[in-house]
Amino acid sequence: MSCIFCKIIKKEIPADIVFEDEDVIAFKDIKPIAPIHIVIIPKKHIVSIVDIKERDITLMGKLIMTAKKIADDLKISKNGYKLLIRVGRGGGQEIDHIHLHLLSGI
Repeated sequence: MSCIFCKIIKKEIPADIVFEDEDVIAFKDIKPIAPIHIVIIPKKHIVSIVDIKERDITLMGKLIMTAKKIADDLKISKNGYKLLIRVGRGGGQEIDHIHLHLLSGI
């Protein structure tokens, strides 16, 4: 598979990882659009929100909970942050693997 995020998951290419467990991995974006810009992805390859199924509900919730944990760890929860998921090319999605952006300091 040529998915760049799957290669990060498999440790085939480097990333500045800030969180990882059996289901999710989070790393600093290589082209940040904010002072804090973390990308949170499921280890399961899902192309987009359009492709999630009922069986993915728990995994999608885990993305949000991971963002909350990272925000707490970075001590940005009090001041606030933005969570962003882009869906499809028309929504600005550039990589065909669902991902959640955690942005702060904008």
